[in-house]
Amino acid sequence: MKNLTDSFVYLGHWPSAGSFGFNTDILATNPINLSVVFGVLIFFGKGVLNDLLDNRKQRILNTIRNSEEMREGAIQQLENARARLRKVETEADQFRVNGYSEIEREKLNLINSIYKTLKQLENYKNETILFEQQRTINQVRERVFQQALQGAIGTLNSCLSNELHLRTINANIGMFGTMKEITD
Repeated sequence: MKNLTDSFVYLGHWPSAGSFGFNTDILATNPINLSVVFGVLIFFGKGVLNDLLDNRKQRILNTIRNSEEMREGAIQQLENARARLRKVETEADQFRVNGYSEIEREKLNLINSIYKTLKQLENYKNETILFEQQRTINQVRERVFQQALQGAIGTLNSCLSNELHLRTINANIGMFGTMKEITD
């Protein structure tokens, strides 16, 4: 209690400005004046306090309302994002399926192309073999013909005399002349 009275004593030692001052003697102050001062403080303080509380309440309500609006906006954005995600996933699945189909189609096209190429190569091989066989047969025939011709010429040369040889040539020239007349 002494500390309380000492604090009022310190207040009493403040220099006063004009006629205003603190009366530190509690028993000397008028209880009616005190009750009036307390009443005025409570009356006006209550209005100021109510205004402060109302302002605070309005700010809190506005903050809550803004938070709710932001929450609803965020929920809407989330739903939109989910819808876009579902759409993108669906498109990705379609691309994946189309890609697999395209791969299979390309694989079949490649297999068919290779099959056709192999068939063409087989045909070329067979044609080349037939050509080479034919060429070889023709070479053998030509060689056999040349050998037969050389043998015949050798036989004719050994059997024919110059006179017989000249008669054979003349007979052949005569035949060619007759053939030429027939064709003209």
